[in-house]
Amino acid sequence: MTPPRNRRPSGGSGAPSGRGPNRGPGQPRRSRQGRQQTDRGTTGRTRPGQPDLAPPEPKGPEIDVHDPRGTRLQKVLAAAGIGSRRACEELITDGRVMVDGHVVTELGVRIDPLNQTVHVDGERVQLDESRVYLAFNKPVGVVTTMSDELGRLNIGDYVAGRPERLFHVGRLDADTEGLLILTNDGDLAHRLQHPAHGVLKTYVAEVPGPVAKDLGKRLREGIELDDGPVAVDSFRIIDSRPGKAIVEVILHEGRKHIVRRMLEQVGHPVLSLVRTQVGPITLGSTKSGRWRPLNRNEIGQLYKAAGL
Repeated sequence: MTPPRNRRPSGGSGAPSGRGPNRGPGQPRRSRQGRQQTDRGTTGRTRPGQPDLAPPEPKGPEIDVHDPRGTRLQKVLAAAGIGSRRACEELITDGRVMVDGHVVTELGVRIDPLNQTVHVDGERVQLDESRVYLAFNKPVGVVTTMSDELGRLNIGDYVAGRPERLFHVGRLDADTEGLLILTNDGDLAHRLQHPAHGVLKTYVAEVPGPVAKDLGKRLREGIELDDGPVAVDSFRIIDSRPGKAIVEVILHEGRKHIVRRMLEQVGHPVLSLVRTQVGPITLGSTKSGRWRPLNRNEIGQLYKAAGL
């Protein structure tokens, strides 16, 4: 009688076979090459030479971003100023466009531009034409409000002819001039002001001099104020003259009068202060009391800085 294929025949008297000692259950057996082989379970080899079979990885549900009532994606991108219709089609087929966080490579996809988000090369594209983004250079003496019960000159006076209800991103005290971002995009405005996103603000201050060389190191390590510690992200001396100095302060803090209080604490009370940059947006050549609309690239960079 032929023994079963995977079972070694035993001797007639129950004595061990001449091939080697008996193995207890669960002990590894030695292959012909002398290597030990352990039990591989259901995913191991079933015959010598057969490759291991790994269990298939579970697939997540496929996300369908297509909206049959929407507008073709390439048309939406072209209308947003990304490029010509043909150039936008190439962006899609090259896998450089994402809708709601998913890469789209098919040209027939339609989307709802008001309720879906689109990114090109990692930067968000603003598809809502009703959204407004302005860089405003606030003059000294103007209060950071859109209206004022006391009749003081305020930001609203400079944009009174616009139909949108605008918000100012952050605040500047009346004695500080410089960059304020105005928008009707409430979600973006909230995120830009939230300290969790760490959006940097750059200030240039005139202070009494001379300024000690180690002041930057001291401010980067942090100092203590009445309402808690504060540290700058960057500090440098731009110019120094007898009795005065021009310094640049970069930080993501948003507490009231933080730059003035910090510099006063280290013995350099501010004589004049201007904010020159918020995140990727710079004041540039915008004159005092004027505003300019942000371009598409600036808006995309602003969304990236806010984590959108």
